[in-house]
This record gives sequence, C-alpha cells and structure tokens, in this order.
Amino acid sequence: MARPKNKNELMDASNQSYTKMMDLLNTIPAEKLNQTFTFDVEKEKQAHWKRDKNLRDVLIHLYEWHQLLLDWIEANQAGTPKQFLKEGYNWKTYGAMNVEFWEKHQTTSYDEALKLLQTTHEKVMDLAQQFSNDELFSKGAFSWVGGSTLGSYFVSATSSHYEWAIKKIKKFNKSL
Repeated sequence: MARPKNKNELMDASNQSYTKMMDLLNTIPAEKLNQTFTFDVEKEKQAHWKRDKNLRDVLIHLYEWHQLLLDWIEANQAGTPKQFLKEGYNWKTYGAMNVEFWEKHQTTSYDEALKLLQTTHEKVMDLAQQFSNDELFSKGAFSWVGGSTLGSYFVSATSSHYEWAIKKIKKFNKSL
C-alpha cells in the first residue's frame, strides 16, 4: 500500500490496515493470545523484535503512539507548545522511550491493551476527520509541526504502524 498523500487516502489506509490487523488477531486462538513469542528474532536488526515479547506488547506500542499524537495535537492546538515525543526524548533516543512504554505496561492484560487500542484508534480517526486536506498535507499549515505535515504524523501513528504490527502478528501466527 502506497503512503497516503491526502486525507481520503489517510482515512482509507488507516481503516483498512486497522481492520486487517484486527481480522488477523481474530484468527489467533483465544488460548494463544497471551502466549510469549517463540519465533526466532536473532536475524532481525531492529530493536523492537527483541523488545516485544507478546501481542500485548505490540498493541500497547500502538496505543502509546496514538497517545503521543493525541496529546501533542491537543496541547499545541490549545496554545501550549509541546514536542511530539515524550519530554526528554528525541528522534535519536526514542527507542528508550519505547522501552519505557513497554515497561509501563507489563501488568496490562491483552484484553485491556486491545480495548485501549480500539479506543485510541477511534479517537485518532475522529481527530483526523476534523482537519481539512490542506491542514493535514500542506507543509506550514501549523507552525508546531515543523518541516513536515500533520498528515505524515497521522500516517505514522496509524497505517504505517499497523502494517508494522501486522508483520509481527503474522510471524507469531505462523509460529503457532
């Protein structure tokens, strides 16, 4: 799927990837949903392959990135300057932030992680709907976005991240 370049493509890609991810989760037997990943990650280069140990970890990662997006937009629209990433992190150190999210949710259940993700997905999609195509995909529409577009942040937090999660879920499902 090509990276969305306008509001309609953003909404379609996000909803399609989300539905694909949920449908895939629904193919996993209930008794396996909490199982620790057993597939080999030694060949994988990205840190997230070793960080995430189960489906809950994947869902929580998506939820926390939704929260980043929602909080960032809310604060900046209210006139309170806020960077996208959590305070104390930047694009070179965000891996440590992801580990912090992982640690924070080690007692969160799979069911709770799923509910949290479902709720934030709806909130993110409702928020995206409130912006015009130009507000989402024109550089400079909002000074607090910097040199990118607001839509690119929505894409990253939704369809791109969902596709990332789908790869992990498929690998887990194949290992069962």
